[in-house]
Amino acid sequence: MNESRYNQLLDHLMLAIEDAIEESGADIDYETTGGILTLTCENGSKLILSRQTPLRQLWLAAKSGGFHFSYDEESDQWLCDSTQELFPELLNSCLSEQSGEAIALAI
Repeated sequence: MNESRYNQLLDHLMLAIEDAIEESGADIDYETTGGILTLTCENGSKLILSRQTPLRQLWLAAKSGGFHFSYDEESDQWLCDSTQELFPELLNSCLSEQSGEAIALAI
């Protein structure tokens, strides 16, 4: 995948996350700075999504650990390199764990 396609995919994903937070009504704040999306739960807990352009990956930092996602063209999904979980499922799991409430963002 070239850099332009990579950035296009991540731009779309970051906006979809922001839209899903707004639509869900969940008490999660978000801020995007320099390609990094920081999600802050009501209890102050944070999750950080960052672009890793040279590797063409998306990284998620959460209390439960760091997760690296690569885009799978065949399935048209971001997959966790270590667990093969889909990005939305793992993000929702981490958000639920850290916020202490069930979170199911529709990304």
